Amino acid sequence: MAIDTIFALSSGAPPAAIAVIRISGPEAGAALRALAGRLPPPRRASFASLVDPASGDLLDRTLVLWLPGPATATGEDSVELHLHGGRAVVAAVEAALQRLPGLRRAGPGEFTRRAFANGRIDLAEAEGLADLLTAETELQRRAAQAMASGALSRVVETWRLRLLGLSAQLEAALDFSDEDDVGDTGGPPGFGDGCAALAGEIKGWLARPRAEPLREGFRVVLAGPPNAGKSTLFNALVEAEAAITAPEAGTTRDVLTRSVALDGVPFTFADTAGLRDEGAGAVERIGIARALAEASRADLVLWLGPEGEGPRDAPLWEIEAQADRADPACRKVAPVCRVSAVTGEGLADLRAALVEHARAALPKAGDAALNARQHHLLSEVAASLALAPDHHDLLLGAEELRSARGALDRLVGRTGVEDMLDALFGRFCIGK
Repeated sequence: MAIDTIFALSSGAPPAAIAVIRISGPEAGAALRALAGRLPPPRRASFASLVDPASGDLLDRTLVLWLPGPATATGEDSVELHLHGGRAVVAAVEAALQRLPGLRRAGPGEFTRRAFANGRIDLAEAEGLADLLTAETELQRRAAQAMASGALSRVVETWRLRLLGLSAQLEAALDFSDEDDVGDTGGPPGFGDGCAALAGEIKGWLARPRAEPLREGFRVVLAGPPNAGKSTLFNALVEAEAAITAPEAGTTRDVLTRSVALDGVPFTFADTAGLRDEGAGAVERIGIARALAEASRADLVLWLGPEGEGPRDAPLWEIEAQADRADPACRKVAPVCRVSAVTGEGLADLRAALVEHARAALPKAGDAALNARQHHLLSEVAASLALAPDHHDLLLGAEELRSARGALDRLVGRTGVEDMLDALFGRFCIGK
């Protein structure tokens, strides 16, 4: 099947000082020759005058790079055009490329998908790159950079080689079970210890903090009865008048979220409807149900209600939220923080405590973190390794190891991942 040659603007939207158009595919060299009249020396920036082959009009005088494959980002012949970054210049060059035979505009993530298809990166690295493109904090950037640079992929490859070694031991026991040097039924000598050691390493990765809280922000839900000060504290924490505040009970009727970074740590704060058993209308009752659901999936609940009455299905901090009021009903015996969003009392301490708590729960700076898909597959590998030595029938043990190898292959995209590739590369921008 013929492979199209694709092109796209890979730098920011014009106008800009420089605009970079990437071209990748079998006709990349021909496209550069058509516009520049020649192919410059490979992998050296060269000055060229770009001319529209159809009209002979000068398009731009610029720098070009000719990058013959397979040692390129996509594994294909590639070209970069470093244009002046005006809208008209970019549009004219794109129009000229569009008219060349065999060329078309790239779709979202298509350059990276070709890099994956051509073995330049694996699936775990592609997922890390997707996270790197959306990283907004230093913690997110460093974790995504670790994945995109192959931190997990390198470890998986060592696990795969060890799995192959264990499989070879067991296959030898199956083929030569009558010979003394491969052991009896139950596995060859050291087989069980080898499985346990590898499973232990994988379980160490499974115990690490996950990628989702880092990607989405450490989720903090403010909960409590009406008029407990949730929305006022929410506005103070996100430093914006995001939530409407009023003395009237039931002012907040839905979940309001805002993502912010505190000292470089990503947070998602959620303001919720006041929780009460009586007096709520139909709409407010829906809001209360949503508030309870939001609290159940929080990384941390800040409870502003009566001490000891908060939800118990998520980590919870007791917060005395109206420290400026003399009302004894507002007092708590052992709150984590006493704050007043009105006077600012205790807010700095609460922010510092939240940052410290979130840092401990999130991946450490520069550590690779597993996403849900990767965690699930590694859990399958660990389970198979635990079961393999326990089978009395060596055939069943060998099948467990084959299953484990298959899970590792799916993790890095060697097999069985076609159903999720469109969703993954659809997260990328056009030109990446």
